Amino acid sequence: MSSPSNSLVKISEIQGRGRSLIATHHIKPGQILLQDSPILLYPFSHHPNPTLSSSTFCSHCFRTLNSSKTLSCPSCSSLFCNPNCLTSSHSQYLCQTLTLTLTLNSRLNPDLQTQLNFLIAAYNLAIVYPSDFLTLLSLQGDSSPNAQTLTLHSILSSISPHPPPEFSPELTAALLAKDKRNAFGLMEPLGLSGERLVRAYGIYPMASFFNHDCLPNGCRFDYVDNVGDRNTDIVVRAIHDVAEGREVCLSYFPVNWSYGDRQKRLMDDYGFVCECDRCRVEKNWRDEEEEEEGEGMEEDGDEGMEEGEEENGGERDGDFPHAYFFVRYLCDGENCGGTLAPLPPSEGVVSNVMECNVCGKLREENVDGDDGEDGIMLDE
Repeated sequence: MSSPSNSLVKISEIQGRGRSLIATHHIKPGQILLQDSPILLYPFSHHPNPTLSSSTFCSHCFRTLNSSKTLSCPSCSSLFCNPNCLTSSHSQYLCQTLTLTLTLNSRLNPDLQTQLNFLIAAYNLAIVYPSDFLTLLSLQGDSSPNAQTLTLHSILSSISPHPPPEFSPELTAALLAKDKRNAFGLMEPLGLSGERLVRAYGIYPMASFFNHDCLPNGCRFDYVDNVGDRNTDIVVRAIHDVAEGREVCLSYFPVNWSYGDRQKRLMDDYGFVCECDRCRVEKNWRDEEEEEEGEGMEEDGDEGMEEGEEENGGERDGDFPHAYFFVRYLCDGENCGGTLAPLPPSEGVVSNVMECNVCGKLREENVDGDDGEDGIMLDE
């Protein structure tokens, strides 16, 4: 796969990190590094909010439906926001398969439902857009059939009226591995509870090459309820200056997660241990704390936290070399935890307005660059 034309990033192989995205020029804060459209979208089946379900959204673009303009497929009851969404990829295979899953889903656990949704969308892609299906197969991730894969393949075999020629347990296993390694969640707006829930998942062919860093220099935004044809695009902007030749990374989860939570998620979902600068520092804290706990087990000393150590994530100001990132780029909105990036530059001038990628709030920074004071929150 080639790099996007006229882009600030290019695909490059980095030893130990695989294919990555590298800055082709010096990048200014807020510059758009990538705008990527999905080749595949599928619904998230176990939405924890009982007032929201897949029937609330368009089955193609996942925009919130306007009840007065909703279209329904007469066969499978899928809902759409406009005629283009109804006809764009709603093939006979997809319609018939979804019809047969209506009664089946009530007997499947939510995780299997979501994986089945992906497989139906993937095999439909092979029929409707074969070139995009080949792109999906070119992404990272490979696996051999296991018990769960065989179960899903058997279920899909029973409900697929005319499966594609490539249909096999081996391909099903490979597709599920691609999904696990490369899918992005299309997110709900931030709720009152402070949770930002997944509405759907998508495969974005270029965005999948962004590697992870626990203190990223790129920030991903999505605007699924925006008007227009590209509401499901992912937009990645630079958080701060990035030097030419430097790798551009995203964080795969909120940057304020603890060391242990970050490492667990990365191992469970992506199969690797993060050794970024931040993790190396925080790992040393853990090692030191474990040694101190071992030495103090026989003493009746004070069990309180050490001076300079904070309860929030265990961060110790004096030992944390990346504290500036949290002061400048972590949203201070209640229950948010999002990352701030400047709005795109105007006529080459870097914007002093920061946007949160979770709650969407805008914050105006002081023009003189004094980062010690809070910015001014702007009305949306």
